[in-house]
Amino acid sequence: MRMQQTLMGVGGLALSLMASSVMAQTLTQAEIDQLGTSLTPIGAEKAGNASGTIPEWTGGLPTNAGQALGDNFYEDPFAGQQPEFVITAQNYQQYKDNLTPGQIAMFERYPETFKMPVYKTERTVGYPQSVYDQVKRTAGQAKLVNGGDGISDFSHGTFAFPIPKSGAEVIWNHNTRYRLNVHRWYMQAMPQTNGSFTLIKLEEEVGYPQLMPDVDESTMPNTLLFFKQRVNAPARLAGNVLLVHDSLDQLKEPRMAWVYNAGQRRVRRAPQVAYDGPGTASDGMRTSDNFAMYNGAPDRYNWKLVGKKEVYIPYNSGKLTQRGTEYGDVLQAGHINPDYTRFELHRVWEVQGNVKDGQRHIYAQRNFFMDEDSWMISLADHYDGRGTLWRVGEGHIGFNYANQIPGYSIETLYDLLAGRYIALGMYTEEVSGPDFDFEPNYNQFTPAALRASGIR
Repeated sequence: MRMQQTLMGVGGLALSLMASSVMAQTLTQAEIDQLGTSLTPIGAEKAGNASGTIPEWTGGLPTNAGQALGDNFYEDPFAGQQPEFVITAQNYQQYKDNLTPGQIAMFERYPETFKMPVYKTERTVGYPQSVYDQVKRTAGQAKLVNGGDGISDFSHGTFAFPIPKSGAEVIWNHNTRYRLNVHRWYMQAMPQTNGSFTLIKLEEEVGYPQLMPDVDESTMPNTLLFFKQRVNAPARLAGNVLLVHDSLDQLKEPRMAWVYNAGQRRVRRAPQVAYDGPGTASDGMRTSDNFAMYNGAPDRYNWKLVGKKEVYIPYNSGKLTQRGTEYGDVLQAGHINPDYTRFELHRVWEVQGNVKDGQRHIYAQRNFFMDEDSWMISLADHYDGRGTLWRVGEGHIGFNYANQIPGYSIETLYDLLAGRYIALGMYTEEVSGPDFDFEPNYNQFTPAALRASGIR
């Protein structure tokens, strides 16, 4: 089967940009003044599109839109809505201008089962006023380092480049997007071609320096985040723990990672936990930098800003976070169950990454499609060294109204060649949803703490 590898042109764009590899430019005060006026406070276009299929952003839904159900679960405010139409392998050609190559490839790979139910577009993302104030105050300060490999002059902030002028700046907006300390429990699965799967239960703690009272910005200005991940099941993997310290400029201070192996009862440095090193307990179905759609140092790629497009992306994915939804109903052969997905038309930034001369990565090219309202990557196309579209990623964006923060209800990465995929982030059968009241301290993210974390 020949996979489609070029994105079709999109008509009626709100903004059209020529492919560009231009590096950072200083913002003018007039540009900064657009934040909160013609642009949203974090840099999206406030206006809707000409056809009215994308509405004006009016601040996101109110914080009480998703009523609390207890144990960090929330009601889906769109539970009663019905799709306006469903895109299938039989009719996708009429919607192809608003589809990515990866989506088209999924229709061709799974013509009988892959579908995209399309709903009314709801621009739900809105952040606390403190985020808006910080973005306005720091706009134009951040600088790209070494052509985009890192950033400087932006210690412990969010949305480094709200008015981006290069592909690298857009990538850094995803990596510096607004997030909160979190403690969460979730499942990961890699279904076989017949749909059978084994659940991997993971527990994570994530801390951000600006939200940790014992981390001094003056002594750790280059720190982006602290990440600890423990495998709780199955028994053969239980007790293994991963610790990561990520930095803003990883050429100056590379990612530091350690693993605790429960069988050996030893803590070791883990330089393989980066780039295309294998993801935790993933059976080779994802790389380390596939996690959260993309993470880590961007220095192995040249990033080209392709432009802005209107694309059907997974959004307001409440069915995937409803308490009691069974994993077995969501996971099926080939791809997740379309009955649990929701797609909406949104404007996205497309950025293309191509491996630099002299560097290596199993993905020779990556195309990311990033939601303008959250700066989160929603779709990702990964190509191998032959130029073949290999893996297609979906980040099903959901919004936590109580904490005013978007996140991934589930992440999927489909291997078009193997006919398998990985799904991670599911928590609907767990005791609790993600806990954003988590208050970590630095000592929880030290190599010395790994051994205690990994005791079975």
